[in-house]
Amino acid sequence: MDTGKQIGFIGLGTMGEPMALNLCRAGQPLRVWNRTPERTASLKKAGAMVATDPDDLFEHCDTVLLMLENEAATDAVLGRGTGAFAYRVAGHCIVAMGTTSARYSLDLSRDIAAVGGYYVEAPVSGSRKPAEAGQLIGMLAGPPEEIERLRPLLSPVCKQLFDCGPVPAALQMKLAVNTFLITMVTGLAEAGHFAARHGLDMDRFADILNAGPMASDVSRMKIDKLRSRDFRRQAGISDVLKNSRLVVEAAKAAGTAHPLMEICVGLYETTEAMGEHERDMITVIRAFEAEADKPQR
Repeated sequence: MDTGKQIGFIGLGTMGEPMALNLCRAGQPLRVWNRTPERTASLKKAGAMVATDPDDLFEHCDTVLLMLENEAATDAVLGRGTGAFAYRVAGHCIVAMGTTSARYSLDLSRDIAAVGGYYVEAPVSGSRKPAEAGQLIGMLAGPPEEIERLRPLLSPVCKQLFDCGPVPAALQMKLAVNTFLITMVTGLAEAGHFAARHGLDMDRFADILNAGPMASDVSRMKIDKLRSRDFRRQAGISDVLKNSRLVVEAAKAAGTAHPLMEICVGLYETTEAMGEHERDMITVIRAFEAEADKPQR
């Protein structure tokens, strides 16, 4: 492949926009496209070229990074199932950085290989703030030579990159990581609810947790949001619900026990149904509050 060509980036949402901006700021020639055109404004200002449509982007870019919401969006951008698929994918390296099911990713990798393309899974762990700081954790699966070629390209986005083996091992690893993340933040929300309903000083609660062995970058961010009731989005409720369902689906397929994640699915479904789908995942505390406020029989 012609490594001198621009890199393509499709999907400029909560995570994709700061990721693409970090690539621009690192001097990477970038061509971007987004279904909602106004989201390309910050990238254009940073020096990226804006593609008129997906075909324009694939024509100019041999390596295309996708940070898309779901499987349907990925299929649509690649033209999968249509005559556009081979044109867009053949001779290209498609780097999928979003979170999908492992089964979908494996099938996609086979379809891309069948038309002469290359496929790399590169899901990331982290939310909006780590994305802005270029501090995401990347998990890679795919052809070893493509993974090595991509490492320097992805370094402005990820502080560390881990080779997980063949597809779909990176997505399976991401779901394992998400299991810990989701149950941890949900447990923190329950602990915060307990503290608040007992009339405890929430600043003191935060100080004690932050000083102890359980503290982490994630817990510190979420505790701050809890005590100030700042529910602005870093990792959205609907995204976390989607990922929770993917974990449960994968757990069922592998025959693994997943009682905590079943509970999390229910809690995030409740929070989403309350109209909080665009809020940060710590807003799941609203589900605990709603349960506590139900009339006692």
